[in-house]
Amino acid sequence: MKINKICIYCASSAKVDNTYFDETEKLAKELVKSKIEIVFGGGATGLMGKLADTVIENGGKIKGIMPKFMADVEWAHKKVTDFEFTDTMHERKSRFLENIDGLVALPGGSGTLEELLEAITLKRLGQFTKPIIILNTNGFYNPLKEMLEKCVSENFMSERHLQMWTFVDKVEDVIPNLENAEEWNKGAIKFATNK
Repeated sequence: MKINKICIYCASSAKVDNTYFDETEKLAKELVKSKIEIVFGGGATGLMGKLADTVIENGGKIKGIMPKFMADVEWAHKKVTDFEFTDTMHERKSRFLENIDGLVALPGGSGTLEELLEAITLKRLGQFTKPIIILNTNGFYNPLKEMLEKCVSENFMSERHLQMWTFVDKVEDVIPNLENAEEWNKGAIKFATNK
């Protein structure tokens, strides 16, 4: 599948290990090189800031989506020219998933986890059908991987639901996995409840 535009979920914390910044920069460069547009949370700090800085410096396209209350406290990245301001967090999350070809989650805190798990839930219900790639830098997402697998092994979810996401350890594996992801469709609602 041809990937033209993706959404990236990632951290706003500036205090995380440098490895996460390095991997974010590497991914941003790969995406720009592949002419893939990016939608992100619009923040100026942490991995969000690094993502935007790198994309802009390398001539790529990036769009920020942020609730007005965050912009009011000046969290918005000043160099991102394509910006959309929403009224609520719910509206922001909904806009993230519109007209994209895939979703990539980098390490992050509660906001990143919430966005990622909502996207997985929507995919389970057939409301979102695009690839979900989870970049597992330094094994950051190992506990989540175990938790999701436990949901399946304890029959809270179906074995088929394991196809909804792909965990990758290296930046180089992100784009190939977006392009070659398992096909998913709205019919997923039929087995969402794991009867």
